Amino acid sequence: MSKYKTSGNKASNDSGKSEERVGRSCVRYKCGLLNTIQDVLRQRPNWVEVKDDGEWDFNWCDVGWLRENFDYTYMEEHVRINHFRNHYELTRKNLMVKNLKSEYHLFVEEFNRSPGSIWIMKPVAKSQGKGIFLFRKLKDIIDWKRESYRSEEQKDAAHVENYVAQRYIENPYLISGRKFDLRVYVLVTSYIPLKAWLYRDGFARFSSTRFCLSSIDDKYMHLTNVSVQKTAPEYDPEKGCKWQMQQLRRYLTAKHGREVVETLFKEMDNIFIRSLQSVQKIIINDKHCFELYGYDILLDQNLKPWLIEVNASPSHTPSSQEDYGMKYRLLEDTLNVVDMEGRLTGKENRVGGYDLMWNNGPVYREDVGLQTFGSSCFAANTYLGCVNDREKQLHQLFKPLPFQKKA
Repeated sequence: MSKYKTSGNKASNDSGKSEERVGRSCVRYKCGLLNTIQDVLRQRPNWVEVKDDGEWDFNWCDVGWLRENFDYTYMEEHVRINHFRNHYELTRKNLMVKNLKSEYHLFVEEFNRSPGSIWIMKPVAKSQGKGIFLFRKLKDIIDWKRESYRSEEQKDAAHVENYVAQRYIENPYLISGRKFDLRVYVLVTSYIPLKAWLYRDGFARFSSTRFCLSSIDDKYMHLTNVSVQKTAPEYDPEKGCKWQMQQLRRYLTAKHGREVVETLFKEMDNIFIRSLQSVQKIIINDKHCFELYGYDILLDQNLKPWLIEVNASPSHTPSSQEDYGMKYRLLEDTLNVVDMEGRLTGKENRVGGYDLMWNNGPVYREDVGLQTFGSSCFAANTYLGCVNDREKQLHQLFKPLPFQKKA
């Protein structure tokens, strides 16, 4: 395995104690992905790409590289990498809930308590809607298990693939008769203490077929993954299948009122923080690491948010020009928060489109008193789906960098 060494700068005051790390005048970066993040890194002033075994200061890697190299990589004080070592504690489906293989009897008990309900099966280690199916009868799952084992035996597989079963939400909130879910971005820069940022932008992903429960085999009706919807006969590549989060928030506010929508978004804030807290003692905290999570949230007809899953490697491949712009800004602001250049003081509650929602405790909005909020939801400094005037904020926060490039 390769061993990477990089030189770091550490400032000291008169007493000899270490201060905050000094920013880099030139950042050497390594990137293992060929999508929007590569564009963002190449446009970053004074950032230089290194190839192969070159020494790097910043690495945006995939989880496969992390798994093979992290334990063999020496990192100086200033070095940053985009995953925590055991990030999968939050993002693997079988670690969020018990997997079907080992807890089958518990699943059967729960299944029998809710006769007639619809369930959804998801493979633990797959994404983009692959391998997902719905079922109503226990016989369906018994037949599926039998076929699955037979298939694995034929392949002489080293292990049987694990699945999780979830109660299917049969009353999703619909817009124009279509189901949708939300993709929300949360950036964690530390687990001990927990420090988490929520991005103002995100999107809703719509199915292309009107929703009904009479057919549970129609993936274009029940799965909102863009990779699935792109193959639907009714898919229009010019229109796409997404709404920006601001558009969705405006729609819900017009239909249900501001107070109801603010309650909904506070409940989503709770989901983000409680899920991170649930793994806070398990994640191997490392000051060199950060993680950009993609949360998938589903709303039911009562405007209750449900956590579907959390992604450690949310797709940055755009589905449209508008989607590219949103993801470019997201990734650019992620680099602004990570701050390899050393321009931040560490006391900021906002950086570009990111708002600091938790810093070893809830971060409250400066313009709202604590007495305004109820006890059921903490009043976080969050503005999901609100105006993202990031360029104005960044201009106030940073002095323009020399030779600043625009995407």
